[in-house]
Amino acid sequence: MKNLIIVESPTKARTIENFLGKDYTVIASKGHIRDLPKSSFGIKIEGQEFIPEYRVSRDHSKVVKEIKDLAKKSDQVYIATDEDREGEAIGYHIAKAIGADPTEVPRIVFHEITKKAIDHSLKNPRKIDLDSVNAQQARRLLDRIVGYKLSPLIASKIQKGLSAGRVQSAALKIVVDREREIKAFVPVEYWSLDAVFNKTIDSILVEYQGEKIEKMTISNEERAKGIESTLKNDSYKVEKIEKRQRKTSTNPPFMTSTLQQTASSMLGFSPRKTMMVAQTLYEGVQTDQGTMGVITYMRTDSLNIAQEAIDAARDKIKNEFGDKYLPPKPKYYKSKSKGAQEAHEAIRPTILSFTPQIAKGFLKPDELKLYTLIYNRFIASQMTDAIFESQSIIFASENGKFRATGRKLVFDGFYKVLGTSDKDKLLPNLEEGQEVELSELKANQHFTEPPSRYSEASLIKKLESLEIGRPSTYAPTISLLTSRNYIEIEKKQLIPTEIAFKVIEMLEQHFKDIVDSNFTAKLEEELDEIAEGKKEWQKVLWEFYNPFIGEVEKGKKNIKSQKVAIPTGEKCPQCGEELLKRKGRYGEFIACSGFPKCKYTRNVDGTEKEKKVLPTLEGVACPECGGGIVERKSRRGKFYGCANYPKCKFISTYKPVNKKCPECGYMMAERTFRKKDIFECIKCKHREDA
Repeated sequence: MKNLIIVESPTKARTIENFLGKDYTVIASKGHIRDLPKSSFGIKIEGQEFIPEYRVSRDHSKVVKEIKDLAKKSDQVYIATDEDREGEAIGYHIAKAIGADPTEVPRIVFHEITKKAIDHSLKNPRKIDLDSVNAQQARRLLDRIVGYKLSPLIASKIQKGLSAGRVQSAALKIVVDREREIKAFVPVEYWSLDAVFNKTIDSILVEYQGEKIEKMTISNEERAKGIESTLKNDSYKVEKIEKRQRKTSTNPPFMTSTLQQTASSMLGFSPRKTMMVAQTLYEGVQTDQGTMGVITYMRTDSLNIAQEAIDAARDKIKNEFGDKYLPPKPKYYKSKSKGAQEAHEAIRPTILSFTPQIAKGFLKPDELKLYTLIYNRFIASQMTDAIFESQSIIFASENGKFRATGRKLVFDGFYKVLGTSDKDKLLPNLEEGQEVELSELKANQHFTEPPSRYSEASLIKKLESLEIGRPSTYAPTISLLTSRNYIEIEKKQLIPTEIAFKVIEMLEQHFKDIVDSNFTAKLEEELDEIAEGKKEWQKVLWEFYNPFIGEVEKGKKNIKSQKVAIPTGEKCPQCGEELLKRKGRYGEFIACSGFPKCKYTRNVDGTEKEKKVLPTLEGVACPECGGGIVERKSRRGKFYGCANYPKCKFISTYKPVNKKCPECGYMMAERTFRKKDIFECIKCKHREDA
């Protein structure tokens, strides 16, 4: 008997073929074989009905013919695409393309690509889930409607090549809003009183003359110095000693969003890279037991774990670490996401015997890093909690009270696997009523800090909390914002460009729903309800389309053009696109309309456009390379850097001077500190009067 199994990925096909005998042929569709056309809208609208015009792309025509030929020669055809809406839709279109009835063709699913999982799926086939197909279809058509109707309008009013999207624009507004907060931020001054007792115990003022002292209580230097003057002459005793134990709970195993966030912070991986490496680990790598998938499916918002996997983890913990690291009962976790696919599993290793130590001999460096992260997190999720002892001492005088805090790790629990960077901060053994010496007392000035920019990881966390998008959309959304030149990534921070502000301002004024996180989250919820069979997909589409298209038509007439570019009638010598006259911060210049793909520029008079030459500080040489030092400006204000950037990365917030530090020999800079002009070493922070 001849059987044909159709999957999406060639790697996945090869892995599955390893587990099956000669009676099975496994072929990859290489993704979607039918989709909306690239060159046209591709949706017919008749009354309130949307009819998608799916086509087999040229890239897939050869593989579709091959699948058709194999299907005709096979006794049984199985669809084995990924178990999510995208995979369900791919399976549906494969069935359509080979002339099979999507409601009849056997559909097999598995969360991991192992022999046991494949054999189980073949014994338990199901039908294609048409509700999930319709949910994916609704998402695809929604995104096509927004992309094809709104993007050209934005491009015509602001700049060629711009786009808008249902999830992308809501995400961009989050980044732009944060930048607005940063620009509008006004620092607020506050002071703290910090004391050292018995020469070693650091503490902070928490009460003064009966008034509770909090972070912003002391707002100016005059009051701070007055309190300092009073307290420095007081005598102090230990008023109270407290010790408490608290537990630090284990984290759940990874789902897509938390894997992307943790890989970003711990490994420096972009979300896109994380998903590419995870895809490889899921589809199949070489192991000591042959080629197989070593993690479960990596696009998931579920925290469920198969009971078999939990039992295996508990056995490993008991055998390797002992009973004290094994909780009496297994730990179960539940996702907070409303639309979580609880039938799926969290991301976990498929074979616990394939430890990171063994994997080191088989996986590539990046694969090993991500696999180790997933493996250890899963094992740790079934271990006992860690226990810390927190310590607190109150030092009191007639006028004030200071608090010193410390803590120590009493029992490491799950940190046995994950490790911890926390170091014990132990307080000395003292007794209540004991007199102590005030060794040092200092009033310190502080200023509130603006909110930090989003990183890729923190933006994903924000999107997840607002329920914008789903696991499969986080990484592509950030990649799209970068490729469209809406955001730049500097030192892991997402910085919106000037064009991003223009686009968001226009959308806020004329298409509020598109950038409204609540509206976008509600649409996601409706897509979930379509997948659950609770809503009709055509109705959801019409309820969105009808008011939206009306706003687009109004926008064509009412939105004023914000274009600052004038066509020149010339062609770009590099790419052939039209050249435009633009205005920049340094005046008019000629630039290619194909920006950002083509970055050709020149002066209006035809000469080559030169970079603005900044004057160097007289007599001051870069301490790193000997080049000049120039004053520069960024979104966060003025700074000083080497004129040889990017070859030399020297940078200083304060103005460098021709003076060496007497302690370390590095360069000094002039600045104002506590209303006095001083010199401060850029490296070791040694200070002296100017």
